[in-house]
Amino acid sequence: MSKKEYELIELPNGIRIIHKEVNHTKIAHVGIMLDIGSRDESPEEQGLAHFLEHMVFKGTTKRSSYHIINRLESLGGELNAYTTKEKICFYASLLDIHLDKAVELLCDITFNSTFPEKQIEKERTVILEEMSMYRDTPEDSIQDEFDEQLFPNHSLGRNILGTEQTVRSFQQGDFRSFLNRNLNTEKIILSSVGNYSAKKIQRLATKYLKEIPHKNHTPKRNWFSGYEPSRKELKKSISQAHIAMGMPSLSIKDENRIPFFFLVNLLGGPSMSSRLNLSLREKHGLVYGVDASYAPYLEIGQFAIYFATDPKNLKKSQRIILKEIETLKHKPLGNMQLHKAKNQIKGQMALSEENKNAIMLMMAKSQLDLNKVPDINSVFDKIDGITSSGIQDLAKRYLPTEEMSALTYLPE
Repeated sequence: MSKKEYELIELPNGIRIIHKEVNHTKIAHVGIMLDIGSRDESPEEQGLAHFLEHMVFKGTTKRSSYHIINRLESLGGELNAYTTKEKICFYASLLDIHLDKAVELLCDITFNSTFPEKQIEKERTVILEEMSMYRDTPEDSIQDEFDEQLFPNHSLGRNILGTEQTVRSFQQGDFRSFLNRNLNTEKIILSSVGNYSAKKIQRLATKYLKEIPHKNHTPKRNWFSGYEPSRKELKKSISQAHIAMGMPSLSIKDENRIPFFFLVNLLGGPSMSSRLNLSLREKHGLVYGVDASYAPYLEIGQFAIYFATDPKNLKKSQRIILKEIETLKHKPLGNMQLHKAKNQIKGQMALSEENKNAIMLMMAKSQLDLNKVPDINSVFDKIDGITSSGIQDLAKRYLPTEEMSALTYLPE
């Protein structure tokens, strides 16, 4: 995405607006993303960022929760939010003739939430139920628990939902103090994608954000270091064995991030022709599915493989996975294999460009993390520059199997 394909505008208070104009759509996608996440919590605040994400929908200085929910839904629009380790985002999609209403509402819930005490008690119960649901879903809970194993005693390892103890403790003042401590208007993006001009979204954003004072709170994030491999087994009330295996990896600013993403995609990406799927499912019939993922953060990243299988096939499945990783290190990809892998990942990325809501969210995150929005053609150029020997070097350097940790859930 070149600079001609999006426009970046900065308001006097530091809040930035990023807009991509697209033709042939009647839908506007707009969101406000804060560079605040669960990693910015103290240990006793664990789960507060996620709780805050819920609470902004429960009342502002001029709206009740009912009026917030119905403001866009009555127009056929959608209002949503999410929290990650490093971001909180509120976003909406609706007919572009109602763009003004979406921008106004998003600004209202972001900056004017009152965190009503009665609503805190109700939402506390909702979040405790959400936590129970995750605990009852091993494919979700094992990945959260694996974070804790990889990043022990660090905010990157703590569950975004929090603990039962912390969630029960939060009061109105906790939300306000967390925002006051972390809010930095220079780290807020209003992102927009739709068939309208940047001047239009600038006019609306200025209208609703001009009174927000400039804030430059920049609490220092605690960087993770001191990883040590570990292996854990836990008994659960389940019928399959579930396993997560992996290790810390490259940060979001690492120059090898895109080639490493290519490597992980080749190994166990969403395609049925990934190395692990062909080996574990198609050749040996040991799993229904297997997934390799790479999540980059500010100073570090996480590489992980997840699958579930019959307990008697667990050791064999692990051996096959380790063998596939070693094969990537010692057996170079043929020209045709490399060409197909490049076409595949470029096709996946091009397909994701069709999702305008995903583009809107990607633009905001990229601007916050990298201070730019990567042009898809420049990303394709980096992919085209990947060599067979380069893949081997990356696998040798960043996938040392002896350094991998593993967490296994076994049936009781």
